[in-house]
Amino acid sequence: MSDKIWLSSPHMGGNELKYIHDAFDNNWVAPLGPNVNGFEQDLEKFLNTDVKVAALSAGTAALHLALIECGVGYGDEVICQSMTFSASANPIAYQGAIPVFVDSEIDTWNMCPVALREAIRDRFAKGKKPKAIIVVHLYGMPAKMDEILAVAKEFDIPVIEDAAEALGSSYKGKSCGTFGRFGVLSFNGNKIITTSGGGALVCHTQEDKDKAVFLSTQARDNAPHYQHSHIGYNYRMSNICAGIGRGQMEVLKDRIQARREMTQFYIELFANIEGVNVFTEPSADFYSNHWLAAITIEANKVGQTREDLRLALLEDNIESRPLWKPMHLQPVFADASYYGENIGERLFENGLCLPSGSNLTEAEKERIKVKVEKVFSI
Repeated sequence: MSDKIWLSSPHMGGNELKYIHDAFDNNWVAPLGPNVNGFEQDLEKFLNTDVKVAALSAGTAALHLALIECGVGYGDEVICQSMTFSASANPIAYQGAIPVFVDSEIDTWNMCPVALREAIRDRFAKGKKPKAIIVVHLYGMPAKMDEILAVAKEFDIPVIEDAAEALGSSYKGKSCGTFGRFGVLSFNGNKIITTSGGGALVCHTQEDKDKAVFLSTQARDNAPHYQHSHIGYNYRMSNICAGIGRGQMEVLKDRIQARREMTQFYIELFANIEGVNVFTEPSADFYSNHWLAAITIEANKVGQTREDLRLALLEDNIESRPLWKPMHLQPVFADASYYGENIGERLFENGLCLPSGSNLTEAEKERIKVKVEKVFSI
């Protein structure tokens, strides 16, 4: 069998080891140190906004701390985009809070501002004011942040941006992750850059960052002995992982360009196949890092389904994956409220993510091309 073509594999730049060796040479292997500080500063500079960044063990940890800082507690309601990975919703449950899911809109596949307003109005009518809104920039595509923020402001509800997939994406020239009260980044192994695991919380004040760091290091009070007045967590990023991140930041712009070129590769590949649509920006206001290239397939036009293509690629050891199954369809959230018109369901039924790694070779692209052309008889 041919070597596997991965959906999105890690892509090292070469200088990661320099920062790791520095950490070993200086015995900085704890969840603090020069690499942690340096990585946070690199991210703050890249985001090009007056923000403060706390490096953490995972994007999920960052989202959990964002909910805590927004005052979310037991029995509170949190509005969350339905079409997303479960890590966007799980931290709501960590807090004993209740998720309320909102559908996507077709332009960006992200939270629909119309459905969002409908959901909030209905929750108010039921005597409930949601404590926060979690919007996701899916596959790197920015959400319609002007409209979403306007709704949030109308009802005085803080916005948390799950930008785990969107480092390097921007909306109207402003970096994703910097619009809301908090932003969340991920450096999991399949992301556009990686620290092997890890994430970050984007804050707008030093006070919010300091609180996140305090909570992420077991919430130890300022005392000579171990004293705790708050529940804490072991969420701080290690100096070793941060060293990988510093090396990855040196090649981030190249990785974004390579991912965008992969989407262009698919645009050209499917250009003459009516009924296969490549996920792209709806206007010049949106700039996606195209973390994952994705398509939708209209089976009635092409005679093939997304599953037909997925299985055909798998025969040649090429990994692809259906779009995220919406959260309101997941068994674990079966009892949650949902608002929308089932856009996310239709996207899930017809959508497929294709190999998008920044390290794909020309030979691997040719394998993909040959298989696609065979499936669609072109």
